[in-house]
Amino acid sequence: MNPPTNTGTDRWESLILAAILTTVAAAAGWASFTHVHDWTMRHAPAGTPDAFGWVNAVISELVPVAALLTIKHRRRTGAPIGYPLFLLIAAGTLSLSAQLAVAQPSPSGWLLSAVPALAFMALVKLVFTTPAVAPEPAAPVSAPQPAPAAAPVAPTVPVRPITRPNGVPVIGQVTR
Repeated sequence: MNPPTNTGTDRWESLILAAILTTVAAAAGWASFTHVHDWTMRHAPAGTPDAFGWVNAVISELVPVAALLTIKHRRRTGAPIGYPLFLLIAAGTLSLSAQLAVAQPSPSGWLLSAVPALAFMALVKLVFTTPAVAPEPAAPVSAPQPAPAAAPVAPTVPVRPITRPNGVPVIGQVTR
C-alpha cells in the first residue's frame, strides 16, 4: 500500500512546472521562430513580405508538435505512425537547419544557436510523453463481503472491426 500523497504539494509542484514549461516554451519558441524567420527572409526573393518569414517559422515549429500528438494518439489506437514520424523528423531537421544556418560559423556558435530548437523539441517530448499516473483506488471501509457466485462464462467470438474504405476504423454509432 502506497503512502498518501500530499495533494497540496502536488498542486504547487504542478503549477511551478507549468510556469517553468511555459516560460521555456515561450523563450525557446521566440528564439527559434526568429532564427527560422531570419533564415527564410535571407533567402526569399526581393520584395517578399516579412510575414512570409513568420509564417514559415510558425509552420516549421508547430508541425513537430502536431506530429508528436498524432504519434501519441496513433500509438494508443494501434494505428501506424510512419507518416507522422516522418513529419516530426523532417520538421525538426528543418528547424535545426535554420538554427545552424544563422549561427556564427564555429562549434560554439552552432551549439548556442541550436539550443532553442533542441530545448523546444525536448520540452515537447517531455510534456507530451509523460505518462499520467492513475490514483490508486481507496481501500473499502466496510467489512468484506463474500464473493458472489461465479457466473458461467460465455465463449467469445472475435469480431473484425468495421473500417472505412481508406482503412480508418469506424468508431461510435454508424447511421446512414
